[in-house]
Amino acid sequence: MKVVRYNNVDDTSAPCVVTVGFFDGVHRGHRYLIKQVTDEARRLGTESVVVTFDRHPRQVLGCDYRPRMLNTLEEKTALLASTGIDRCVILPFDEAMSRLTASEFMSTVLRDKIGARALVTGYDNRFGRNRSDGFDDYVRYGDEIGMAVIKAKPLVLNGVSVSSSVIRSFIEAGEVEMAALCLESHYTLAGRVVAGEHVGSGMGYPTANIEPDNADKLIPATGVYAVWVDIEGVTGRCHAMMNIGFRPTFGGTRKTLEVHILNFSGDIYGRRITVSFVGHLRTERKFRGASELANQLHEDARMAIEILEEDIKKTKE
Repeated sequence: MKVVRYNNVDDTSAPCVVTVGFFDGVHRGHRYLIKQVTDEARRLGTESVVVTFDRHPRQVLGCDYRPRMLNTLEEKTALLASTGIDRCVILPFDEAMSRLTASEFMSTVLRDKIGARALVTGYDNRFGRNRSDGFDDYVRYGDEIGMAVIKAKPLVLNGVSVSSSVIRSFIEAGEVEMAALCLESHYTLAGRVVAGEHVGSGMGYPTANIEPDNADKLIPATGVYAVWVDIEGVTGRCHAMMNIGFRPTFGGTRKTLEVHILNFSGDIYGRRITVSFVGHLRTERKFRGASELANQLHEDARMAIEILEEDIKKTKE
């Protein structure tokens, strides 16, 4: 897949079939849509193109909007590269872009600049100023400029249309298994290991405190999780468990992201690690003291290993 910034797009771009969206998560619904784009491009003998944005449009339209992202831009483009799409065009979403009507966007951006001859649009996708137009309007504009407009079929899992908002709701509820089903991969969170208060070390469960790379990345619900950890400079992924919360047993008031890497020793302060959420173990709660918490952590570790070993089996199937 070729990634191109909009300002670097050649005005003589080859004809293509295009789809437009933010594509946060590049989930199974997105992949199903993109498959329809690549199939149509193959039928017409053209390139297939995904058009996305460098930031969430609501960050421009609403100055106080704080996105809850499933992916960073770098993560998103890496995932899009695995879909079979030929080209990804990244648009700078700014005030000027936000003022374009759907008709103007289709003619000046998609057709004239990117070379779109057909547009495949998601079943609920809306674009253009104020998002006031709908599919029938896009078809009419397409007829006027010689662009076919095709409505994509949605992907439905367990009676639910897969969407980024649905996946966010799963993650915010701690339902990382359901999120993984929709994403077709485990939800991940990356960051640097920073100094903590070493409370876990005294109980035999030292933890690595994580400072996320991107403050806009969605954090799962408070609780304890079975996770895979990839450590910068270390070969292979590690079994681990992660606590997200306030450490109520010790009177904590600040949310922390702490990972205990099972059967691992070594100084990883300052290193970048990536956490992949596999299963939810339990909610965070206050224990009567360090001894009772230590007993629970022992049980958490046992359950985490069991869940992660089962994940290995699923991967091999």
